[in-house]
Amino acid sequence: MNKLIPELSFKKIENGDDETVITLNNALKEHGFFSITEHGLSTDVLKRCYQSSKDFFSLDYKIKSKYHNPDFKGARGYTPKGIETAVGENVPDQKEFWHHGPNIDETYDASIPKNIYIEELPDFNLNFDQLFIELNAIGLRILKVIAKSLNLDENYFVNWAQKGNSLLRPIHYPPVHDLSNIHRARAHEDINLITLLVGAEEGGLEVLNNNNEWIKVKPSSNAIVCNIGDMMQLVTEKKLKSTTHRVVQYSDQECRSRYSIPFFLHPSPNTNLKSIFNDNDKGVLADDFLNERLKAIKLY
Repeated sequence: MNKLIPELSFKKIENGDDETVITLNNALKEHGFFSITEHGLSTDVLKRCYQSSKDFFSLDYKIKSKYHNPDFKGARGYTPKGIETAVGENVPDQKEFWHHGPNIDETYDASIPKNIYIEELPDFNLNFDQLFIELNAIGLRILKVIAKSLNLDENYFVNWAQKGNSLLRPIHYPPVHDLSNIHRARAHEDINLITLLVGAEEGGLEVLNNNNEWIKVKPSSNAIVCNIGDMMQLVTEKKLKSTTHRVVQYSDQECRSRYSIPFFLHPSPNTNLKSIFNDNDKGVLADDFLNERLKAIKLY
């Protein structure tokens, strides 16, 4: 693991180990990327979800396209390759993906959509429901740690995200045969509060450092890569950094499919994203912030 992206024991972080917490706080302020081990995520659940993901993306396109509904604005279901485009880019990303959210009830904001059931894969939703529950719980614990690093009550951000509009995004990056375009996902920042990426040991993820250099992210097996999103950067007035990152196909990599499952932790849509330092800041509704960004990346 390179020095830019520290790999830390989450047990040590939560237990308040001084050296580990200092390293985490420095990473949050300098570039917003770190990875955690000893986090408690079930490897069996993760394995089942990766298999379900591969099973879905292996389906015939006619079947997959049944689950693409532009009216959902990409919020749920399938998004084919060639649609999502990074802000400021003209060439779409080389990826297809699925969006899976929480199992909602009357306690959630009415604007959060229900999940879509895949008829051909009866275990898909069951597996991703379980992964969502586990990653959401880990994400809320990370939010507590971040709140403490900012000298806030530990539940400050948890109250925003407990019933949030969070997303699991299984992604399939098809093989890149034409290396004139190595960008599977072009340079971008995440929209949300924090992102958790599981199963990221497969190469291709890179982070842009302060010297404008791309640094390869190489977590160990079973580590979760975490990063700050634009919403967290906004409310902390850039004290915590939402860093540019991308996914590429290296020329010496075997030309094959790449699979990834990021979890995007979002606040509830009616959360007012306002500065934690400035009481006079009027803020912006999380739903408005999200919709503007979704338009910018051409999801609708």
